[in-house]
Amino acid sequence: MKDGLKIELGRRYRFSASHRLHSGMLSEEENRRVYGKCNNLLGHGHNYVVEVRVSGTVDPATGMVANLADLDGFVEKEVIEPFDHKLLNEDVAAFREHVPTTEHLCTEIYQRLKHFPKAKLESVRVEETSNNAFEYAGEEL
Repeated sequence: MKDGLKIELGRRYRFSASHRLHSGMLSEEENRRVYGKCNNLLGHGHNYVVEVRVSGTVDPATGMVANLADLDGFVEKEVIEPFDHKLLNEDVAAFREHVPTTEHLCTEIYQRLKHFPKAKLESVRVEETSNNAFEYAGEEL
């Protein structure tokens, strides 16, 4: 195996959370029109699948880019514990001012994970349903 071989590692995690899509910048009518049934006053939930991709060089001693136990512990602390079985609008400070769309959820998870000390975060992909997935790699428009 070559020294300095760069490998990308993907790992999946799951959590369940609820949210209500509602913007304070829109009228009640506009919110109903834009978000439809997702604007339900009581909210609705999803079983999210999050794929985290990190990269780095393979450690010659361990043969790994990053120890999965280290990555799992970091994701558990930064994402699973704060989001699992929560109402995102109320229980997660970031979503008290931002509509908790999956786009915003994806970028929030990226921000929480970008400081993983053992490898470089490449991207975060959040699957909301079997039809909807969002991916963020830290780029700004």
